[in-house]
Amino acid sequence: MASGGTSNSLNRSVPGPSSDFHGFEQLSHEIETLYTYWGPTFRTIIEEGTHQQFLEHLEQRIRSHDRDIERLCNSHYHGFIDSIRELLLVRSEAQDLKSLVSSINKDLQLELTSVLQRGDEVAKARRVEANIMSTIDQLEICLPVFKMYQKLQEQLAQKRYYPALKSLEQLEHNYLPHVARYRFTNHFRENIPKFRKQIQDSSMSELKDFLENVRKFSVKIGELAMRHTGEEVYNHQVGKTNFKMEPHNPFDTEGEDPQEYLPDEQEGLSAQDLVDFSPLYRCLHIFTVLGDKSTFENYYRKQRKEQSSLVLQAPSNMRESLGGYREYFHSIVGFFVIENHLLYTTNGLVSKVTLEEMWATSVEKVSNVLKTQTSYCTDSGLIQEIKRLIMLFSNTLTNYGYNISHLTQALLEIREHYTEVLTQRCFHEFQEIFKEDNYHPLQVVNLTEYASVVAAFPFKDPNLEKSAFPRRFPFSSMVPKVYKQVKEFVRSSLWYTEDLNLTQTKIDEMIQKSTNLLLTGTLSGCLTTLIQKPSVGLLELIQITLNTNYLECTNIYLEEFITSVTKSSVKDESYKAELQGKSMFKDARAEAEEQIYEKLKAKIDESFDLASYDWTLNEPEGRASDYIIDLVAFLQSTFLAFTNLPLKVATTACAAACQHINRKLMYMILGDEDVRQVSLGALKQLDLDLIQCEQFASSEPVKGVDSTLLIECLTDVRQLLDLFNQCDFSAYFHDFGERTSKYPRVTPASAIKLLEKIREADKDKKKILAVLKKDERDKKKLHETILKQLKELPQAM
Repeated sequence: MASGGTSNSLNRSVPGPSSDFHGFEQLSHEIETLYTYWGPTFRTIIEEGTHQQFLEHLEQRIRSHDRDIERLCNSHYHGFIDSIRELLLVRSEAQDLKSLVSSINKDLQLELTSVLQRGDEVAKARRVEANIMSTIDQLEICLPVFKMYQKLQEQLAQKRYYPALKSLEQLEHNYLPHVARYRFTNHFRENIPKFRKQIQDSSMSELKDFLENVRKFSVKIGELAMRHTGEEVYNHQVGKTNFKMEPHNPFDTEGEDPQEYLPDEQEGLSAQDLVDFSPLYRCLHIFTVLGDKSTFENYYRKQRKEQSSLVLQAPSNMRESLGGYREYFHSIVGFFVIENHLLYTTNGLVSKVTLEEMWATSVEKVSNVLKTQTSYCTDSGLIQEIKRLIMLFSNTLTNYGYNISHLTQALLEIREHYTEVLTQRCFHEFQEIFKEDNYHPLQVVNLTEYASVVAAFPFKDPNLEKSAFPRRFPFSSMVPKVYKQVKEFVRSSLWYTEDLNLTQTKIDEMIQKSTNLLLTGTLSGCLTTLIQKPSVGLLELIQITLNTNYLECTNIYLEEFITSVTKSSVKDESYKAELQGKSMFKDARAEAEEQIYEKLKAKIDESFDLASYDWTLNEPEGRASDYIIDLVAFLQSTFLAFTNLPLKVATTACAAACQHINRKLMYMILGDEDVRQVSLGALKQLDLDLIQCEQFASSEPVKGVDSTLLIECLTDVRQLLDLFNQCDFSAYFHDFGERTSKYPRVTPASAIKLLEKIREADKDKKKILAVLKKDERDKKKLHETILKQLKELPQAM
């Protein structure tokens, strides 16, 4: 309706002067009917400019309504008066009623006072009863809370921390929410973090006790684990039918009963049975429930890392005995057996990656410790026991899945030191053998001794076997002893390579290399030292030379022995070890032969040092000098010992002796600065001495030696003496430089030097003789002529 009026007022045309009344009526009607939307109406009035007329119209309209109201009131006035009169009548009756009600109320109040008193008492009693019931209900609700709290305190007092943590969780989440409105719950809630802290600290204390306990029991755990592994290895070795050596239980030691190694109550237990891991599991679970698992893991790993550092440190007594190595290995095995057990029994406390990293670091330190400690060991037997323990240690850790490649490499490096120790032991053995040898042919007096030597040394001589006792071998006692020692070295070296998982080729190379080093280094050095000893005489050197010849022959037997012990399980029978002993013994023999030559020369020098010539002698003594006779006798007896030497060596020695005699005689005549004059009588005496030497050379001092060669060695001094004793200078000058010369070994310088010494001797004679004889004057002229002609010859030939 309002919207319709508005629409009509908006669409209405502006009224003209004749229709103003009707238009104002319509606008007034719209104002009376519309209560909120008068805007279009007033706009119409304003736009028409008739607002004053409209106001007047409204005034008329208001007066019209006032007349209507007045008329309406006049029509109802009598009814209003009647109603007032009726109300005045009712007032008196109402006052009477009020008085009656007041009287009744007073009486009722008096009657109800006792009732109200009783009612208050009843209400109070009911409230008390309700409170009691409510209290009982609340106490029934709170009682489990107090019981749980008491149970929690008892569990804490009994150090049952894991059940206490469960009780604490139930108290906090299941019980306290039901009594949250009570103030005592605030006290409980305040204590809950304290209880958690107490449980956490107590669990950590238990963890520390567990770690300390584990550290103490690690040695026992490792001992038990290694013992079980040792028994498995031993049983496996016993089961082998082709095992070359007697099986050795790596855990058995000399003087110890394997059955008594561990207490009876520990027999049959596993390594993990020795330690109670429940504190660790409880502590781990407690920290997990408390949401602080990372703190537990970090603390555990830190402590175990520190323990591992202590475990990996070598004991102070480690290098002194095998017990130190056992303790070291037991502690390491125990540590990693525990870690391996926790890897599979805990959820992430010990991870595979972390354990492998820890082992990788540890095994490298262990390898370095073993290499360092064994480097101080000089007992090959102890190193063998250490190697057994390392192998047992490696096998034990392999059973638990650890990588032992570093230990294998360490064993190979320790083998180098082991070889050095063996070599050093052989060095002392060789020295002792050489010291005890008398350097005479080995003699046996019965068949047992003979069989013992033949069994130890591969020597066969049918003639010797047929001969009667006592029998003499051509070599001395050092030969079988050295051969036996080298074989022992090979066996010891081969033993170390067992169970190292090396290829056969690698083993062959290692044995050959170490044996070659023993032969070419140690034995060669010992032989060289022996040969060069000043106290070793000529006869001893001759026997050493014979010994080296027989030792050289053993090279092939050593090669066959190495082949047999290293290739027993290999199908390739064509394989054969190659040693360098043959060349070494040749070198040693050559050095011994050289020493023989030097000893001969030294003896000759000693004999010539005893010579006391009278260089102004007028006539010779008619026989050889005493020192020459003694020298020849010595050479004859010495060369008898050369019978067993190779002909070449004997020939060389004889020739060297004759050459040295030749040089010594030439030196006495020409080179000695103290001899400034030589008489012809002295030269004739020298000729007698030379004849004695020539007779020795031509007597074939060693059977098979060419005497012509030995005499040739004395040619220098022979030609010089013949030239001056026979005064055959005309032939010397005539054939000088020719192949057919009679004195090709006499140089002009030698002749000049000897001639000047002869002239010096003649000068002393002139001082004695007052008057010179004619023949002396002729000799002087002859000497001057010869000297002049000698100086005219070329001095270098």
